[in-house]
Amino acid sequence: MTYASSVPYRAGTEGYASFRIPAVVRARSGAVLAFAEGRVDSAGDAGHIDIVLKRSTDGGRTWGPLRRVARNGTATAGNPAPVVLAGGRVLLVHVRAAADATEDRIRRGLVRPADGRRVWLQHSDDDGANWSPPREITDRTKLPGWRWYATGPGHALRLRHGPYAGRLVVPANHSVPPTDPGDTGTESRYEGGHLLLSDDDGATWRIGAAGLGAAATVAPNETTAAELPDGTVYLNARNAATAAWRRLDAVSTDGGERLAAPFRPQAGLTGPRVQGSALHLDDRGALLFSGPAHPDARALMTVRASRDGGLTWRPAHTVDGRPAGYGDLVRLDRDTVGLLHETGDFGAYETLTFRRIPLAGLV
Repeated sequence: MTYASSVPYRAGTEGYASFRIPAVVRARSGAVLAFAEGRVDSAGDAGHIDIVLKRSTDGGRTWGPLRRVARNGTATAGNPAPVVLAGGRVLLVHVRAAADATEDRIRRGLVRPADGRRVWLQHSDDDGANWSPPREITDRTKLPGWRWYATGPGHALRLRHGPYAGRLVVPANHSVPPTDPGDTGTESRYEGGHLLLSDDDGATWRIGAAGLGAAATVAPNETTAAELPDGTVYLNARNAATAAWRRLDAVSTDGGERLAAPFRPQAGLTGPRVQGSALHLDDRGALLFSGPAHPDARALMTVRASRDGGLTWRPAHTVDGRPAGYGDLVRLDRDTVGLLHETGDFGAYETLTFRRIPLAGLV
């Protein structure tokens, strides 16, 4: 079945060679806010990159003009991780770096900390129309020895259940320097995941659960989070290690302070190494996960569903058979979810497309 879709971002338009790394939230007013990295010169992960935003007031059917939310001169501002507070304020956690601070150079220790990946925060009190000046929060959210660093990508969480209700949880990942002489620091065993936590609506921050993989074949990277009805935080991560399984998961039962157990392989979610998105539907008793389902290629965007908190999964909706990459899920209304994802006819990075998916038949 074909569902309604729209294309808020198309590569090679509006002053940008490429749009990548989608993140989407629904504002308290009902407006849909679609964030992305606007990459000025190429589709590369470093260089002149802005965080851009488009707003929709009709559930993602049509989109307003492009807005530049976070800019770092001709350097990088990226990895948007937005979250909506109870009062309606929209927070945007993101990272900034020098234009030549590539991931490889950072992991090898060839970039000064001042030019590396640093963490910043902005907010909007009018559904993304206007934004505060950026505020750096690196000193509370990144340990001095960490090298590579990325927030999200994808939406962050405001917990709604249990004793930690109101807490903000931002999934992130990092790398550490090598421990063996001769290592470059680029090996996956130096890759780790962590959570950023705030109990005062973003005024102050701290690092919660953090650590490297518990095995050589487990390296959490690009984590997505969802809150289960009992307040458990479910985490699902891309596995950066070379292994048969490409997804990892874990849970936290104390609001993200620590993991109940280390990340483990989640063999029920097949696909390539790529970012994914998780979203829990409390009223439907279902946890959703979106991501490409082709075993080797970034293609075949699929929504999968779990009725047991992420222990087991089943295919729920195949978007289409085209190339596809990163994506982010959002609840639109009682009957619909939205998916903002990278896709195209001949390559995964031609557009960011928004798909409205009815819940009837999905869960």
